[in-house]
Amino acid sequence: MLKKFFKITQITSFLFLLGMVAACEKPKEISSYNPNHWEDHYADPTDSGLKNDSLQTGKTYLSIYSHIYSFSMKESQNLTAMVSLRNVSDSDTIFISKADYYNTQGKLIRHYFEKPIFLKPLETVEIVIDEADEHGGSGANFIFEWSAKPKTPEPLFEALMTSLRDLQGLSFTTTGRRIE
Repeated sequence: MLKKFFKITQITSFLFLLGMVAACEKPKEISSYNPNHWEDHYADPTDSGLKNDSLQTGKTYLSIYSHIYSFSMKESQNLTAMVSLRNVSDSDTIFISKADYYNTQGKLIRHYFEKPIFLKPLETVEIVIDEADEHGGSGANFIFEWSAKPKTPEPLFEALMTSLRDLQGLSFTTTGRRIE
């Protein structure tokens, strides 16, 4: 009877461990990218703000770090990046027509929306690059194209990179720079 009990315990333990291993081996989602995320922000092409030739336009560059080196170039630590697209105007809507993500070598990784989006006054939307998404590398970047009424403050693009390991946390920010 005791042998039968130990045998059942062993089988149960084995099945439990097998289940734990199987749960750990689920494929990780590479990025929080969801093309449907922008549906409620897509700008209507017939919107007078998009057709107005008097809109100021701009292009902004933002650096991102998918990983950073630690100790040497042979060792690196992956990071999660939260990219904030912010309308700093308290009265005017802005339009963002492009949010393209590039890797260290300058190769396009992905477009973040299919058509222009709008941000209401003081609204912020985010793009999250998951820690497991290593496509960008240490020199990843975004290019944003935007438009707004004349005299409307240009949008603010920032990134917060973070990593949490055991009791240690790391975080730093970058700010976009207008290039056109």
